[in-house]
Amino acid sequence: MSCAITNGLSVDVEDWFQVGAFETVIDRGEWDALQPRVERNTHAVLDLFGETGVKATFFTLGWVAERNPALMRRIVDEGHEIASHGWDHARVFTFDAAQFAADLKRARTAIEDAAGVAVTGYRAPSFSIDARTPWAHTVLAEQGYAYSSSVAPIAHDHYGWPEAPRFAYRPLADAPLVELPVTTARVGGRNMPTGGGFFRLFPSAFTNWAIRRVNAREGHAAVFYFHPWEIDPDQPRVSNAPAKSRLRHYARLGAMAGKLRGLIARHQWGRVDAVVAAETGAIA
Repeated sequence: MSCAITNGLSVDVEDWFQVGAFETVIDRGEWDALQPRVERNTHAVLDLFGETGVKATFFTLGWVAERNPALMRRIVDEGHEIASHGWDHARVFTFDAAQFAADLKRARTAIEDAAGVAVTGYRAPSFSIDARTPWAHTVLAEQGYAYSSSVAPIAHDHYGWPEAPRFAYRPLADAPLVELPVTTARVGGRNMPTGGGFFRLFPSAFTNWAIRRVNAREGHAAVFYFHPWEIDPDQPRVSNAPAKSRLRHYARLGAMAGKLRGLIARHQWGRVDAVVAAETGAIA
């Protein structure tokens, strides 16, 4: 285990057909006719966390929560945090402020009804709070969210806000809302991502190095994320998706569970709300 700092372990709970990589080839109207795998995969993630003795935060789509209330209750009953990932994975920059507020409300209602606990954390689908959405944090604050973990301070063809701070900050002068970006490593003057598909594709040594560096040299907690479908190599294939999307989505799925076990063993992990509380003291 790398050091005494507790890092944030997070799971973005969505099914294989709801990902941004397939949004141009799978219509939302088709979702209920497709093979659901998010319940079995999330149970497998919960089993893994139980075996390794860690707690995490599950950023969950309202669409998923509404259809899987028993799964939501298991997440809570086993001591994990449940938080919002929006209603149906629509990116925040496709909304205006009023539409975003409606999406937040619909998702939160579904998750709270299913899980039986209050939701105070949020992660935007595909990290889609960025320079195009200057109103997003205001809407979150108005709805009483304590924190967001929606910013990826990287340059990417689908998302990213490379100019954003790399560590926890308060985006609004008149509200206590905290933004906790997902972890990046500084390499050659650039911010490099460490979670999700990047974790699958990069050598494990890179992510372990990045977390140790953030903890020991920069004095902050890391925030790691992945998805339940990433531990499911047998999921259906979307043959008509763009080649780049297929590569990103399917590469090294079979290796993911083993890599996760190694990552969990090498660092100290906890819920994101606890990381927000610890990091808030360092915010100027």
